[in-house]
Amino acid sequence: MSRLLIALFVAAGLGVAVSAAAQTPAPTTASPPMSKDSYTLANENAEGQYMVDKGTCSPLSGNAKDICAAEAKGKYNVAKAEAEAAHANTPKAREDARIAHAQATHDVAIQKCDALAGNPKDVCVKEAQAELVKAKAHANVDRVVTDTQKDAATKQADARKDANEDKRAADYKVAMAKCQALEAAAKEACFSSARVQYGKS
Repeated sequence: MSRLLIALFVAAGLGVAVSAAAQTPAPTTASPPMSKDSYTLANENAEGQYMVDKGTCSPLSGNAKDICAAEAKGKYNVAKAEAEAAHANTPKAREDARIAHAQATHDVAIQKCDALAGNPKDVCVKEAQAELVKAKAHANVDRVVTDTQKDAATKQADARKDANEDKRAADYKVAMAKCQALEAAAKEACFSSARVQYGKS
């Protein structure tokens, strides 16, 4: 098999790998926020692991070292972003974590593309860049959908609250009108009861 065909297969394989990793969604369901202590520990662990991972790259050279460094940095950035997402517990933080995943995948893919040359390398780079753009777009759309749903839920809750208040106000007027048909003491007792029932006292 010619070197050109091998290079093309490698580039195609990288494109598939980048696509799969970049579009892997981060958890979108909200869970209880990570505590401050756990958040601090997660960041410290990320720092420590990054130093270890960088150390494993030291004996390497050339493109292998560049790939190793990109993987270590990407892993570190993802860990930090995921800790932030768990701590902040917001759609935006979860979007940022997904983008960190995509960026890490992209950066490693770009380093792997350096092993190629000519058109296969150009294709490899363009595929990596395209997958990053797609992943960012997916993350943004999901965040907007979540925000929109949250906004819609808030508006629905406000509408229900307003409707309930309007209904209670209307029922109160009906109750007070019914009281008007009663005689003196009974009327006052009716008014008092209606005020208590509808929170007007």
